[in-house]
Formats: sequence, structure tokens, C-alpha cells
Amino acid sequence: MSVDPRRAKRLAHRVRAAARREGLPRVVHTSPLQRCAEVGRWLRRWGWAHRIDARLIELDFGAWDGRRWAQIAHAEVLAWEADFLHHAPGGGESLAALRARVGDFLSADAATPRLIVAHAGWINTLRTADQAALQSADWPAALRYGARLSCSVAAPMDSGAAT
Repeated sequence: MSVDPRRAKRLAHRVRAAARREGLPRVVHTSPLQRCAEVGRWLRRWGWAHRIDARLIELDFGAWDGRRWAQIAHAEVLAWEADFLHHAPGGGESLAALRARVGDFLSADAATPRLIVAHAGWINTLRTADQAALQSADWPAALRYGARLSCSVAAPMDSGAAT
């Protein structure tokens, strides 16, 4: 999906200001997808390090990608809801696999604060990390574009497997 260059630049300004206020390093990690990477490119123009990381990509919805919810058969949505963590919507990626990616990213250099520009599914996966038996009703509404989320992760994320 394309992104309005003005919105990306405004978000880059906000990231830069927040980093300055909080004394964070001038390094931003983004998904390689355009909506996130463009923010990183603006920051790179201003002297920042821009780290592109495929682990920050949005959930892969397979055949559902780019389609409106109304275009997806209701039975397919119900199948995902019935096994929310392990079913791969549209034949793409399961939330358990996304959790593994999020956990892998976070466990690498976990002691160092990082500025991340990521997608709604990735962020919601982080927000629900403490819910081992995640159900579709537990999935939070997406944060608005440009919203800030501060968090700390004490341990790698569980993929949702039974223990």
C-alpha cells in the first residue's frame, strides 16, 4: 500500500522529537514495506541509521491480502476465528508464526531500547503477548496511524503452544 509522503514525513518528525526527548539512539527499525520504510528513509535523510528488518512485516494474509473483509467468504473467517492462533488466513501466515517473528526480533539485543515503525498486526501481536490462549475476541482494535506504544519485554514471546 502506498503512503502519503507528507504523512510519512510528519511521522518521522514525531519519531525524531520523541527520541530527542527521551534520549534514545538515532536508530529506527522498520518493515521493508513502503508504509513503514518511507518513515525510515526520511529519518535516514536527517542522519539517522535506518535498519530494515523483514521480521517487522505485517501478517501475511495470503489470498486475502488486498481484499475487503466483505469479499472473503464468511466460512473462511469463521475457520480462522475457531483456531485464531494457528489457522493461516487466506493460506498465508498464522498468528503463532507472527508471534514467533515478533519474539525473535525482540529477543535480539533485548536490553537495548529500540524505535520501531511497524504494522498494526505486528503491534497488536506485541500488545497481546501475555495472552497464551488468544481468541479472536481478545484482538485489540488497531492503534491509529502514528500512535506511540512504549513497552518492555521481559521474556521471549510464546507462540501459543500448549505447555
